[in-house]
Amino acid sequence: MDHYFTAPDSRAARAALEVCEEHTEPWLRNHSLRAYSWATARAAIEDVEHDGELLYVAALLHDLALTPPFDSHTLPFEEAGGRVAKVFAAGAGWAAPRRDRLAEVIVLHMRDDVPAEVDPESHLLQVAVSADVSGRRLDEFPPDFREALLARFPRLGFASGFLARAADQADRKPDCAAAGLMRTGWAERVRNNPLDRG
Repeated sequence: MDHYFTAPDSRAARAALEVCEEHTEPWLRNHSLRAYSWATARAAIEDVEHDGELLYVAALLHDLALTPPFDSHTLPFEEAGGRVAKVFAAGAGWAAPRRDRLAEVIVLHMRDDVPAEVDPESHLLQVAVSADVSGRRLDEFPPDFREALLARFPRLGFASGFLARAADQADRKPDCAAAGLMRTGWAERVRNNPLDRG
C-alpha cells in the first residue's frame, strides 16, 4: 500500500512538493497529498493507465490559487491555478504541450466528470478531490487504505479551512464554479464528510 503514498522520482515532482510545502497551510498541503494518494488508489481500482508525474504535480498544485500569494481577484481559482502551474512547469523545463496538459487537468478538477478513457489524469484528480472534499464515492475505496491515508496525512481542520476559502471565492466571483457549488447542498456535504468523523 505504500506505493499509493510514494511520489514519482523526478525533479518536477520534488519541486512541486517544495512549492506546496512553502505556500500552503498544513491542512491544505495534506489535502493535496491526499488527493494524489486517492488518485493513485483509484487508478489501481479502475486499472487506469496514467502519467504519474503529471498527476502528482497537478495534485500538489491544484489548489495553489486558494492561497493569498496566488489568489486572483478576477479568475476562478482553478483557472488561476492552472496558469500558475504552467509557469511552474516552464521553470521545470516541461515543453509547452505538457504545460498545457497540466493546466487543463487543474482546471478540469472543478468541471463536470471526465471519463477515464477520455482524460485519465483529469478523471483521477476529479474522483480524488471529490472524495477528499465532500466524501463522494468513499465506499469505492478499501477501508484499510482510507485509514492509512488519514494516518499519514491527517485532516487538520480541512473542512472549515476549505469552506472558508470556497466561500470567499464565491463572494468575490459569483459566476465561478465554487460559487455554483456554494449555492447547492455541497457545503453541508463537506461539513459532514465521513472522513472527519471520529
